[in-house]
Amino acid sequence: MKKEKRSKKIKHKLLNKYRLVVLNEDTFEERFTFKLNRLNVFVFSIISALILISATTIIIAFTPLREYIPGYSSVSLKIKATKLAYKTDSLQQAIEINEQYYSSIKKVLTGDVATVYFNKDSIIEAAEMDISALDLIPSKEDSLLREKVLLEDKYNPLISNSEINFVLFPPVKGTISEVFNTKDKHYAVDVVTSKDAPVKATADGTVIFSEWTAQTGYVIIIEHTNNLISVYKHNSVLTKEQGELVKAGEVIAAAGNTGELSTGPHLHFELWSDGYPIDPTNFIDFE
Repeated sequence: MKKEKRSKKIKHKLLNKYRLVVLNEDTFEERFTFKLNRLNVFVFSIISALILISATTIIIAFTPLREYIPGYSSVSLKIKATKLAYKTDSLQQAIEINEQYYSSIKKVLTGDVATVYFNKDSIIEAAEMDISALDLIPSKEDSLLREKVLLEDKYNPLISNSEINFVLFPPVKGTISEVFNTKDKHYAVDVVTSKDAPVKATADGTVIFSEWTAQTGYVIIIEHTNNLISVYKHNSVLTKEQGELVKAGEVIAAAGNTGELSTGPHLHFELWSDGYPIDPTNFIDFE
C-alpha cells in the first residue's frame, strides 16, 4: 500500500500541470501562457542538452571554428606543416642523389673507377644485349689511327686543354742543326745562331733554374702555365735569376758555346709537358 501511494505521489508530481504565464509588468496583460508539467520540463532539458552537445561536437570536428577554441591547432598551419614535411623529404632525397653523384666524380678523379656508382638501368640494358652479335674487332685503319694518335698525344702539351691560351715565342732565329729525336734520346732541337745572340723566353713564366753546369754551360729553365717547362742550354750569359717572372719574348740570356757537350755557338732548346718531352718544332717556327 505504501509503495502504491509513493508511486502515485511521484506520478502525480511528474504529471501535475503547471501554467507559465508571461505578463506585462505595467498592465499585467498576459503575453504568453505555457502549460507544463515536470515530466515535460525534464524531457525538454535532456533533448536540449543532447542537441547542444551534438552541435558542439559537429562544430569542433568539421568546421574551422575549432581554431578559436584553446588547445586546437590551426588547419592552415597543419596544411603548411604537411607541405613543408613533403618538401623536406624531397630535398633530402635530392641531397642524397647529389652526394652520390659528387662521390662518383671524386672516385673517378682519384682513379677509383672500380667502385664508381653506375646506373642500374644501363647495367640491365647492357646485360640484355647480345654480345655475340657485336663486332668488337677494330679495323686495320682504326688500329693505325689509334697508334698515330697515341704517339702524338704522348708528346702533346695540350692534351688536357681544349685550346691554347698563349702563343709560344721562338727563343732564337736560326737553322736547326739537330732535330728532336726520341730514339736517340735527343729531347730537344739545336738551333745554330750567332754568338751572343739574344735568347728570349718562349712564353710567360717563372725562372726555376739559372745556373752553370759543366756539361751544358749556362742553363736557364722557365716554368709556364699548362704544366709546360722550357729549357735553354749552352748560353754565354744569363740575364735572369731564379725566382724572377719573365714575359714572352723577353731576353733571358745570350747564345753561346759553353759546356763540354757544345761544339759551336747554338741554343739547345727543350720543351717538357707533365714530365714528357715534346717536339718544339710542332709549335715554334725557328727559321
